Amino acid sequence: MATNFWTSTHYKELMDQEEVDVVHNLDKQRGITLEDFKLIKLHMTNYIARLAQNVKVRQRVVATAVTYMRRVYTRRSMTEYDPRLLAPSCLYLASKSEESTVQARLLVFYIKKIYSDEKYRCDIKEILEMEMKILEALNYYLIVFHPYHALPQLVHDAGMSDATQLTWGLVNDTYKMDLILIHPPHLIGLACIYVASVLKEKDNTAWFEDLQADMNVVKNIAMEILDFYDTHKMITDERVNAAMHKLTTRI
Repeated sequence: MATNFWTSTHYKELMDQEEVDVVHNLDKQRGITLEDFKLIKLHMTNYIARLAQNVKVRQRVVATAVTYMRRVYTRRSMTEYDPRLLAPSCLYLASKSEESTVQARLLVFYIKKIYSDEKYRCDIKEILEMEMKILEALNYYLIVFHPYHALPQLVHDAGMSDATQLTWGLVNDTYKMDLILIHPPHLIGLACIYVASVLKEKDNTAWFEDLQADMNVVKNIAMEILDFYDTHKMITDERVNAAMHKLTTRI
């Protein structure tokens, strides 16, 4: 995995946090703040996961779709690319790139079932048109590396097999942040094992030292994950709805 990752477009397109945390001018004109921007991306991450649950695709497809969505918004505004259409379109594209194809009409069906709000409604044609826009925004670079592949072996090697489910859940939650755009996936996986070790009160210092990974980065990622859980408790539907309202209707 590592060899492929280090020569991949995913590696070449890793960004700094400051580059990811940029609200586009068109969105600023609507009053969208950096906090709104993050809330909307979080809301859309949950939307993709909910849709995926209904159409029954693997977690890897969800992770790829969320990565596409977050990457698009480093290059395009929410005003131009309405999240309520972009999210299901990213899931549609990811299902194809991850070889678990979902039909667009099935997504349209479940969108209607999940959301009564008309603003979420879309048709097949709109999803197919947005798919082309996503491809352009991504420069047709569709390969995404995730922490999942190496995780079972790492968890086993760390003597954390009893925390497999916990660690897997932590990795899933990292997609509610922008970590996949900023850090190599194996470091995200190690950070999740580090957090699981802390939660399980297991001293894995020697194991981490043997890996010769950059522990400063691993610990920083771990802190970001823990900080996210702290701030996540304070996110209310009202705050999300207020941020979404600023998008108003599609342009």
